[in-house]
Amino acid sequence: MAGKLEGRVALVTGASRGIGRAAALEFAKEGAHIIALARTSGALEELDDDIRAVSPHGATLVPADLKDMDGIDRLGGAIYDRWGKLDIFFGNGAILGPISPIGHVMPKEWDDVMTVNVTANWRLLRILDPLLTRSDAGRVILMSSAAAWKHRPYWGCYSVSKAALEALGHTYAQEVATTPIKVMMVDPGPLRTDMRATAVPGEDPLSLREPSALAPHLASMAAADWTETGRIFDFSGSEPKLTDFGRPV
Repeated sequence: MAGKLEGRVALVTGASRGIGRAAALEFAKEGAHIIALARTSGALEELDDDIRAVSPHGATLVPADLKDMDGIDRLGGAIYDRWGKLDIFFGNGAILGPISPIGHVMPKEWDDVMTVNVTANWRLLRILDPLLTRSDAGRVILMSSAAAWKHRPYWGCYSVSKAALEALGHTYAQEVATTPIKVMMVDPGPLRTDMRATAVPGEDPLSLREPSALAPHLASMAAADWTETGRIFDFSGSEPKLTDFGRPV
């Protein structure tokens, strides 16, 4: 039986660990060919082995840093040359940055968070837009966070970056509203990831759900029959729900 993503091509950033890895494996199980982008070659090779164990479609590994803007532009050209289109873009790659009073954040720390979490996703959308347009059902999924609207003290870098990313996603959704492209943002809630462990070091990781719990929902959003756009998929509670831009505080 064919999977819901059979024959699709999916780019996943931050694919070597956590939510990105879980999504790449789930997309592969559902029939997609995965373009897996991450900084660590060894972790990408392990992901490739795991994908080959569950799918005949394989993966294309892209060891790259999201701060390499010229590399992002080259990636767009490479995807066009090989496939002529892109069906799914899962913008998951991100960094936490310092948990610190805003006045104590160093300029380079701020710039790094904005570059990876916001600017890289804009550059990717910029270069991937023509490829998504060539798909019969282009899908964009951007990984956000409740930090975008909760405005916790000391989370300034990450919070501002995720608020900006949501604004980027909502804007792009409006711009492509008359096309087959659908755009979703995802609030994953607390999951058992390395970033979560860094952000909340005293938390018992066994009290958290694995990223694999979210992955089937991501695959549904990536499928051609997904109809929602410009909304936020909130996985933070016991029951997933769709919300809109003006979330309560």
